[in-house]
Amino acid sequence: MQSVAQSLVTPAVLNFLPGPSELIIILIIVLIIFGPKKLPEMGKAIGQSIRELKKATDDKGDKQDQDSSDVK
Repeated sequence: MQSVAQSLVTPAVLNFLPGPSELIIILIIVLIIFGPKKLPEMGKAIGQSIRELKKATDDKGDKQDQDSSDVK
C-alpha cells in the first residue's frame, strides 16, 4: 500500500520543483532585494513562526487526547 506522501509525489509534480540552479538564482534575487542585513532577521522570524505553529498543533493534539480520555 502506498503512503499519502508517496502518492502526492508523482513524476508530474517533480517536473515543477525547482532544481539547484533555480534555487541559487532565487536566493541571489532575494539577497539583492532584501540585502544581507535583513536576511538573518527574516530567517529568525520564519523560524519562530514555524516553532509557534508546531507548538500550537502539538498542543491541539494533546488537548484532543485529553478530551477523548475524559469521555471514557
